Amino acid sequence: MQTMQDPEIEWLETVYKKGARQLTVRAVISGMLLGGVMCLSNLYVFFKTGWSMGVTVTASILAFAAFQLFRAMRLSRSEFTILENNAMCSVASAAGYMTGGGNMAAFGALLMITTLRPDSISFVFWLSTIAALGVFVAIPIKRQLINREKLAFPTGTATAETLLSMHGSIAVGKEKGKGEGTRKAKVLGLAAAVAGLLSWFRDAKASWMPWNIPDAIPLPFTLAGYPLKTWTIAMKNELVLVGAGVLMSFRTAWSILLGGVITYAVIAPLLAANHAIETVSYKAIVQWTVWPSAAILVSAGITSFLIDWRSIVRTFSGMFRFFGKGRAKENDALAQVECPSWWFPAGLLLLGPVIIFLAARLFQIPVWAGLIALPMAVLMGFVAARVTGETDITPTKAFGPVTQAVFGILTPGNVPGNIMSANITAGIGLHAADLLTDLKSGYMLGANPRQQFIAQMFGVVAGGLVVVPAFWLIIPDPALLGSTEWPAPSCLVWAGVSEAFSKGIDNLSLGSRMAIGAGVFLGILLAFAEKYVPKRMRAWVPSPLGIGISMVIPCSNSIAMFTGGLIAEILHRKKPQVAEYVNIPAASGFIAGESLVGVLIAALIVAGVLSR
Repeated sequence: MQTMQDPEIEWLETVYKKGARQLTVRAVISGMLLGGVMCLSNLYVFFKTGWSMGVTVTASILAFAAFQLFRAMRLSRSEFTILENNAMCSVASAAGYMTGGGNMAAFGALLMITTLRPDSISFVFWLSTIAALGVFVAIPIKRQLINREKLAFPTGTATAETLLSMHGSIAVGKEKGKGEGTRKAKVLGLAAAVAGLLSWFRDAKASWMPWNIPDAIPLPFTLAGYPLKTWTIAMKNELVLVGAGVLMSFRTAWSILLGGVITYAVIAPLLAANHAIETVSYKAIVQWTVWPSAAILVSAGITSFLIDWRSIVRTFSGMFRFFGKGRAKENDALAQVECPSWWFPAGLLLLGPVIIFLAARLFQIPVWAGLIALPMAVLMGFVAARVTGETDITPTKAFGPVTQAVFGILTPGNVPGNIMSANITAGIGLHAADLLTDLKSGYMLGANPRQQFIAQMFGVVAGGLVVVPAFWLIIPDPALLGSTEWPAPSCLVWAGVSEAFSKGIDNLSLGSRMAIGAGVFLGILLAFAEKYVPKRMRAWVPSPLGIGISMVIPCSNSIAMFTGGLIAEILHRKKPQVAEYVNIPAASGFIAGESLVGVLIAALIVAGVLSR
């Protein structure tokens, strides 16, 4: 009778590519450069939409096309291999996601509601240390989640399939040649050029510029005696928003439109008629709608997390099983491949005190509170990794508010500490999940996980060096946050939640408290509907994420994102083969082209070449 082979040994013998080129100098350098670019792009998109976009697929297409060009020009002697591209993705991913995990949401919220301004160098250390610890947190659970349970990690799986298709191997049962990678790169480049030109002629203002494209096309109608544009209802000329809509699910896209129309065509006029807002303007409306928005996002996130409570149980029971069955003997087979188990406690002992010190120095978080925050963040990082592996959603919208609630009780009135303690939890959770997502790609391709860990560390350094100065370049005045130009919806939500937990909900007006109650009810209802409505009907359940975000961005943004989502959905249904190589590259091109030209324009304004 044949015995079943250990899945780890089977992988080592049949999938792992021993001796293959992976973490090369050119993979690291290209990953840091592309990751820096993606970090700039994600920063721009985040303050426009509240989203952080995926990095790995876009970076892999760009790297593949670049090295194909280098070989054609005889600048590179050898082929850029699939495992080099995979390692490059690990670097780029860690850098590009420095905007996520609550990093920029927390920083933006801090600037919006306090006078605290941490110096740039200290803040670079803060973000990089949190991200690095998140990478270490992935080590003790990687083998259980990926090697043994083989969780899906859908983004990691999609990245591996993209790499296989471009590098000429079999992906999803079809033989695809290298022409696909080149075709995707051309679509991405063309889209980037169109979006970049549009951005330039819209936003670059100088005496030598003959004309500018308007930022929005107003609709010739009125509502409650005001032009629709006053209610932020207009057609926005920003392809970055269209690209964001393409990359999200159609359910999220139509939910954003539904929420935007209800917010600005129904709720806002009622607020004005009842004198709940003093003026009809975006800022005045959002100062009220931020409360139901935050309530929907937080209650839905926490409810979804609690509904999947089995993920928590599986996380820790899996770890106990893994470490409790004498796994040390089996570790020898993968000793030169996997990260040594001692790296995690070493990383915790090295980086933990730095985080606690910076928390106390920069944000007045007491050392004793930091000692509570750190292990809580590590435990939540373990859970976040499993939830991401099962659902492809990292539950930072649940973890952040939970931490804020705990610190609201432990250190009442400390608004900076309340915000940034949540940044620790969300940041560690995101980067642990990000590394495991990359490791899933590597597992499918036969990559060396230890080299991917090192690759992520290079990315953390690159992202930390880019994200803080880029923030000050794009947002030179924090007063811009929460404006129609830079809605910064996630910052508004984090600021609102922090103020509520720090100062007490009782300090809010009756109308705001009622709005919070309604938002909590709706968030819980939608979260249960997402889980328990029959699968065939789930596409028609409004997304709580889409509804919540739509209440704190201009309606024009919602319209543009829905437009992108609608185009992608139609193309996917009518021309699925075309959609496969057009949707993601075109969306990535729109986002990269407009955001990078936007950063260029900001730099030229600082240099005095252009005016605001």
